[in-house]
Amino acid sequence: MASAEGLTHRPKQDQDRDRDQTEPPSEMDKKKPPAGRASRGLLSLTIAIALPLSLSLLDIVFVTRHRSLQKPFYFPPIWSLHLACLTAACFSGLSAWMVWADGGFHRRPAALGLWLGELLLSLVWYPVVFLAGASRVGLALCAALLVVLFLSSRMFWMMNPIAGDLVKPCFLWAFLLSVFNLRLLYV
Repeated sequence: MASAEGLTHRPKQDQDRDRDQTEPPSEMDKKKPPAGRASRGLLSLTIAIALPLSLSLLDIVFVTRHRSLQKPFYFPPIWSLHLACLTAACFSGLSAWMVWADGGFHRRPAALGLWLGELLLSLVWYPVVFLAGASRVGLALCAALLVVLFLSSRMFWMMNPIAGDLVKPCFLWAFLLSVFNLRLLYV
C-alpha cells in the first residue's frame, strides 16, 4: 500500500543523518544513562551479593573447622545444608539490592532493618546449633528468621515484586533449617 502511494522506505542510516541535521535530540536520546552509572550499579550489585555470601561462607568455615556434627544416617549431607545457606545468602543480597536500587530503603527504612535482622539471624544460627549445641535456641532463631523473612518478603514485594519473590527461596531455606533443627532435638 505504501508503494502504491509513491512512498519508499529509507534506510535507517539516512533517517539518523537527516534527524541529526534537522531535529533536536529525542526523549529516548536524553534518557540514555552515562556509562559510569552502569558500572556503579554493577559494583553495588557485586557488593550486595558478596557481603552476605562472604559472611555466610566465613560462618560456615569457622563453625565446621571447630566441630563436626554427629548425625544419624538419614540426615542430608552437611554440604547440602551449606550450599543452601550460601544460595539463600545470594538471593537475600540480590533482593536487598533490587529494593535499594529502587530507592526502597529510603522510602521504608524498616525494610533495611528487616534485611539486616534476617542476615544476623541466619549468621547466628550456625554457631548456636553447631558450636554451642543449643538446638532449642536454634529452633527459636529459626522461628524468628521465618517471621522476619515473611515480613521482609511482604515489604520488599510492595516496593519491587521481583525482590519480594526472591525472598521466598530464603523462606524455604529457613523452613528446612527449622525441620533440620527440630530433628536434632529428638536425635
